Amino acid sequence: MSDIRFDCRDVRADPYAAFPTLLFRLAITEPEGDAVHAIALRCQIRIEPQRRRYGTGEMELLSDLFGHPSRWGDTVKPLQFANVSVMVPRFTGSTEIDLPVPCSYDLEVAAGKYFASLEEGEVPLLLLFSGTVFARAGDGFTVRQVPWNCEARHGLPVAVWRELIDRYFPGSGWLRLHRDTLRALQRFKSDRALATWDEAMEVLLKEARR
Repeated sequence: MSDIRFDCRDVRADPYAAFPTLLFRLAITEPEGDAVHAIALRCQIRIEPQRRRYGTGEMELLSDLFGHPSRWGDTVKPLQFANVSVMVPRFTGSTEIDLPVPCSYDLEVAAGKYFASLEEGEVPLLLLFSGTVFARAGDGFTVRQVPWNCEARHGLPVAVWRELIDRYFPGSGWLRLHRDTLRALQRFKSDRALATWDEAMEVLLKEARR
């Protein structure tokens, strides 16, 4: 049996998930057309930020992650996005499956900062595959590992990411703050008789600019 091959055909937002989830459409091929009983598949997904260009506004926001653009030759490195697993059911020759990838909107996580900084284009992703292949052989089964060099590249449209986040956090986002910081912010909001947290942050930003 030849090595299994993987290709990412598409990525879309899952419209029915209880939390933000991307669905990666994977094409899996057994080149010799042999029957595969199942694959216990693992996939590590990395962002490859060095594989795209950035606008001025994007570069300003990404400086929090990579530093000043003059240093990007040294500081722009792959970012970890996700580690997921899925069971691939029986197939012969080739098949296609959806790989669900839960997503976080935590701006303290490097991947979250990166996504939030982009205005358009695509996010260059590298999918690294591993796992165990169970195949029929005569009257029994063979068990072998997915080769270490199995990988696929795909561009995640920024528009798809925004569609996903807007579905769960329409027109908004969130930040995780220390309890003492939240209390101080609450006192500031109360002292200024501000109606919303947005108003409190706007006043703070205006005063900081002065």
